Amino acid sequence: MITDPHRDAPARTNRARGGGVPVQAYTVEQVAEILNIGRDKVYFLIRTGQLRSIKIGKLRRITDRHLAEFVTSLEEPSLEEAKR
Repeated sequence: MITDPHRDAPARTNRARGGGVPVQAYTVEQVAEILNIGRDKVYFLIRTGQLRSIKIGKLRRITDRHLAEFVTSLEEPSLEEAKR
């Protein structure tokens, strides 16, 4: 059986160029686990533009910022916003 050593690897934290803010990059599988949805659903969200991602070579990654933007987009508007 061939195993992928990167599949269950922890998400990596890297610093953006210029020593800026650290960036957390998750695999599709990690995002699926975080959101408690299937891997195919994550790819669907990416394909439809609901979840942003980046490609590094052939690898697809979702940054912590992309994930936060997606979750924020799912939140219901507050009562004040709904009145407008």
